[in-house]
This record gives sequence, C-alpha cells and structure tokens, in this order.
Amino acid sequence: QVQLMESGGGLVQAGGSLTLSCAASGFVFRGATMAWYRQVSGKQRELVAEITIDSSTNYADSVKGRFTITRDNAKKTVYLLMDSLKPEDTAVYYCNTQLNWGQGTQVTVSS
Repeated sequence: QVQLMESGGGLVQAGGSLTLSCAASGFVFRGATMAWYRQVSGKQRELVAEITIDSSTNYADSVKGRFTITRDNAKKTVYLLMDSLKPEDTAVYYCNTQLNWGQGTQVTVSS
C-alpha cells in the first residue's frame, strides 16, 4: 500500500523559507519519479516540481530559481526547499507519485 506523508508546512512571512518533506512507503522509492503539486481552493491542482529516478528535475516557471526539489533514496523521502516565498505561493502542497497522493500540507505566506 502506497503511503505518502507530507510535513513541514506552516505560516511564514513573505521572503521567508520553508522545507517540505514527504516520507514514502509501500513501493520502490528509488524507481519512482516524485513530484510536488499545490492547490488553491477553487483552482486546479498544479505541478510545482518533479524529480526523476536519476534526479533530473523540472519546475513550474513560477517557482524556478526559488524552489528546489531533492530526494534521499536511503530515507525514502523527497524534499521541497522553498526560498523567497511570496503570498501567491500560499496553497496546500501535495506529494505525488504516479496516481498516489499524500494528504497535503498547508503553506501560508503572509505579506
């Protein structure tokens, strides 16, 4: 059974930083592309960043240069380092692999 458990969300001022973590279990982590999505209430869920099995990365244009996705295969964990946060980054952030989702973690950036 695939499980994805996000943590690290919270309230931060604009310009601040947060690091999200997603602990994975129930599948071969090192063989899976992992991704972070975010969703604002009433809007579609959007891809924020993804990392492949060889650690190639892809970012949404809105977060390029500010967010960094990394993975630790030994710990079966994927991270999202978020710097220079903006109020428009406020959303629920979800960890994803294939059709599996975590429960989400709220990130709120105050102006």
